[in-house]
Amino acid sequence: MAGHRTDRVAEDIKREIMAIVRELKDPRVQNSLLTVSRVEVSSDASFAKIFVSAMEGIDAAKTAVKALTGARGYIRREVGQNLHLRKTPELKFVADDSIAHGMSIVKLMNDLHTENAE
Repeated sequence: MAGHRTDRVAEDIKREIMAIVRELKDPRVQNSLLTVSRVEVSSDASFAKIFVSAMEGIDAAKTAVKALTGARGYIRREVGQNLHLRKTPELKFVADDSIAHGMSIVKLMNDLHTENAE
Protein backbone atom coordinates (compact mmCIF):
# COMPACT_ATOMS: atom_id res chain seq x y z
CA MET A 1 0.00 0.00 0.00
CA ALA A 2 1.37 3.41 -0.88
CA GLY A 3 2.42 5.77 1.91
CA HIS A 4 -0.23 8.39 1.23
CA ARG A 5 -3.00 5.77 1.28
CA THR A 6 -1.74 4.40 4.60
CA ASP A 7 -1.71 7.90 6.05
CA ARG A 8 -5.23 8.57 4.82
CA VAL A 9 -6.54 5.29 6.28
CA ALA A 10 -4.79 6.07 9.58
CA GLU A 11 -6.46 9.51 9.76
CA ASP A 12 -9.86 7.99 8.92
CA ILE A 13 -9.43 5.36 11.64
CA LYS A 14 -8.34 8.04 14.12
CA ARG A 15 -11.42 10.14 13.38
CA GLU A 16 -13.78 7.16 13.67
CA ILE A 17 -12.27 5.88 16.90
CA MET A 18 -12.58 9.32 18.50
CA ALA A 19 -16.28 9.35 17.57
CA ILE A 20 -16.79 5.84 18.93
CA VAL A 21 -14.94 6.59 22.18
CA ARG A 22 -17.29 9.51 22.84
CA GLU A 23 -20.25 7.10 22.61
CA LEU A 24 -18.83 4.38 24.90
CA LYS A 25 -20.58 4.00 28.22
CA ASP A 26 -17.61 2.64 30.17
CA PRO A 27 -16.85 4.95 33.14
CA ARG A 28 -13.09 4.37 32.71
CA VAL A 29 -13.37 6.10 29.35
CA GLN A 30 -16.05 8.70 30.16
CA ASN A 31 -14.37 10.11 33.26
CA SER A 32 -11.14 11.06 31.52
CA LEU A 33 -10.42 13.50 28.74
CA LEU A 34 -9.07 11.14 26.11
CA THR A 35 -7.55 11.84 22.76
CA VAL A 36 -6.12 9.61 20.09
CA SER A 37 -2.70 11.13 19.53
CA ARG A 38 -1.83 9.05 16.47
CA VAL A 39 -2.61 5.87 14.59
CA GLU A 40 -0.02 3.70 12.86
CA VAL A 41 -1.36 1.34 10.20
CA SER A 42 0.69 -1.52 8.80
CA SER A 43 1.53 -1.46 5.11
CA ASP A 44 -1.11 -4.07 4.28
CA ALA A 45 -3.71 -2.43 6.59
CA SER A 46 -4.14 -5.58 8.65
CA PHE A 47 -2.97 -4.03 11.93
CA ALA A 48 -3.46 -0.62 13.49
CA LYS A 49 -1.73 0.65 16.61
CA ILE A 50 -3.75 3.40 18.31
CA PHE A 51 -1.93 5.70 20.74
CA VAL A 52 -4.27 7.03 23.43
CA SER A 53 -3.41 9.98 25.64
CA ALA A 54 -5.28 11.51 28.57
CA MET A 55 -5.14 15.00 30.08
CA GLU A 56 -4.99 13.49 33.59
CA GLY A 57 -1.71 11.71 32.82
CA ILE A 58 -0.35 8.33 31.88
CA ASP A 59 -2.22 6.45 34.63
CA ALA A 60 -5.59 7.59 33.27
CA ALA A 61 -4.44 6.65 29.77
CA LYS A 62 -3.48 3.15 30.93
CA THR A 63 -6.88 2.71 32.59
CA ALA A 64 -8.61 3.87 29.42
CA VAL A 65 -6.49 1.50 27.32
CA LYS A 66 -7.72 -1.42 29.45
CA ALA A 67 -11.31 -0.35 28.81
CA LEU A 68 -10.71 0.15 25.10
CA THR A 69 -8.99 -3.22 24.82
CA GLY A 70 -12.08 -4.79 26.36
CA ALA A 71 -14.27 -3.06 23.78
CA ARG A 72 -11.89 -3.81 20.90
CA GLY A 73 -14.34 -6.07 19.05
CA TYR A 74 -17.13 -3.49 19.17
CA ILE A 75 -14.79 -0.68 18.10
CA ARG A 76 -13.38 -2.76 15.23
CA ARG A 77 -16.87 -3.62 14.00
CA GLU A 78 -17.95 0.02 14.08
CA VAL A 79 -14.80 1.17 12.27
CA GLY A 80 -15.34 -1.46 9.58
CA GLN A 81 -18.99 -0.51 9.07
CA ASN A 82 -18.35 3.23 8.97
CA LEU A 83 -15.24 3.24 6.77
CA HIS A 84 -16.20 0.43 4.35
CA LEU A 85 -12.66 -0.92 4.24
CA ARG A 86 -11.94 -4.15 2.38
CA LYS A 87 -10.13 -5.48 5.43
CA THR A 88 -10.74 -3.97 8.86
CA PRO A 89 -7.43 -3.92 10.76
CA GLU A 90 -6.80 -5.59 14.08
CA LEU A 91 -6.67 -2.85 16.72
CA LYS A 92 -4.06 -2.51 19.43
CA PHE A 93 -4.38 0.30 21.96
CA VAL A 94 -1.27 1.79 23.56
CA ALA A 95 -1.09 4.36 26.37
CA ASP A 96 0.78 7.49 25.35
CA ASP A 97 1.92 10.43 27.47
CA SER A 98 2.38 12.90 24.63
CA ILE A 99 -0.11 15.42 26.06
CA ALA A 100 1.64 15.47 29.43
CA HIS A 101 5.01 15.73 27.70
CA GLY A 102 3.76 18.62 25.56
CA MET A 103 2.37 20.40 28.61
CA SER A 104 5.72 20.08 30.41
CA ILE A 105 7.49 21.60 27.37
CA VAL A 106 5.03 24.50 27.33
CA LYS A 107 5.61 25.03 31.06
CA LEU A 108 9.37 25.09 30.56
CA MET A 109 9.03 27.60 27.73
CA ASN A 110 6.79 29.82 29.86
CA ASP A 111 9.31 29.65 32.71
CA LEU A 112 12.10 30.68 30.35
CA HIS A 113 9.98 33.51 29.00
CA THR A 114 9.28 34.87 32.50
CA GLU A 115 12.97 34.61 33.42
CA ASN A 116 13.94 36.58 30.29
CA ALA A 117 11.28 39.20 30.98
CA GLU A 118 12.73 39.85 34.43
